[in-house]
Amino acid sequence: MTDTSLQPDRSAAEAQFGDYVALLKPRVMSLVVFTALVGLLAAPVGVHPMVGFAAILFIAVGGGASGALNMWWDADIDARMRRTRRRPVPAGRVAPEEALALGLALSGFSVVMLGLATNWLAAAWLAFTIFFYVVIYTMWLKRTTPQNIVIGGLAGAFPPLIGWAAATGSLALEPWLMVALIFMWTPPHFWALALFMRSDYDDAGVPMLTVTHGRPATRAQILVYTVLLAVLAVGTGFTTVGGPVYLAVAVVLNAMFLKGAWAIWRRDEARAEADDYRVEKRFFRLSLIYLFAHFGAILAEAGIDRMGLSVGGL
Repeated sequence: MTDTSLQPDRSAAEAQFGDYVALLKPRVMSLVVFTALVGLLAAPVGVHPMVGFAAILFIAVGGGASGALNMWWDADIDARMRRTRRRPVPAGRVAPEEALALGLALSGFSVVMLGLATNWLAAAWLAFTIFFYVVIYTMWLKRTTPQNIVIGGLAGAFPPLIGWAAATGSLALEPWLMVALIFMWTPPHFWALALFMRSDYDDAGVPMLTVTHGRPATRAQILVYTVLLAVLAVGTGFTTVGGPVYLAVAVVLNAMFLKGAWAIWRRDEARAEADDYRVEKRFFRLSLIYLFAHFGAILAEAGIDRMGLSVGGL
């Protein structure tokens, strides 16, 4: 939890509007919004544009609420990490109690408004997602187990399920496939980052796999999860959310991802340090494109299907 002894003097920095926006983790929110939108539009029912807009808005607010609560609880370790020390709470621009109040208020608001705008199944999943990210991942897993990213990755995987539930009021196999795609993508994505940011996790005392099991084990796990991810991703192309466009994207990107994971597995630390983790950084950048491209392809397939239905109905 937040250790106030690690906080700088807030008199030196006043909070700006942008600091409160930063509390909501807008970069993470962009992934939440996009995958939730894909889940909503890939559902086999039409959604009124205003209802769809409201659903995505309140899912985004719920994602932002999770980010604010995460920054409140993690201010102590954020202050020790180069990558996060400039965040509003550890930098002293926003008080921890302000982040807590904002996160709680937005959590309640987003869940209630999503339920009123769409249905209570979607609202219940949003509430569970916020709880899972804040309590299960942030407060428990992150500080206690190297499996923090593996299990905690579920929190970031639920948005397409929430979007689907908002559209249909029910669940099906298809949104769970999208959840599985994000879930399997999360470990290699974050472990690649941990390989070239290990000192941050060491300094903060976070039991990332690189810290607890070493880098060779982390490299091997990246390869294992990438193989499993490739099987899942390509296999999804043969389901109702897949199709030729998705399959083409999945085959190309997973071939590139497997090649990158293989290169990472074969690396030794001396070589990695010598070229400043060039291979690992390239794999990490590819992982950012990977998920957006797969979900973009699912969205394209949904659009093609709807165009076909429209033409067929003429």
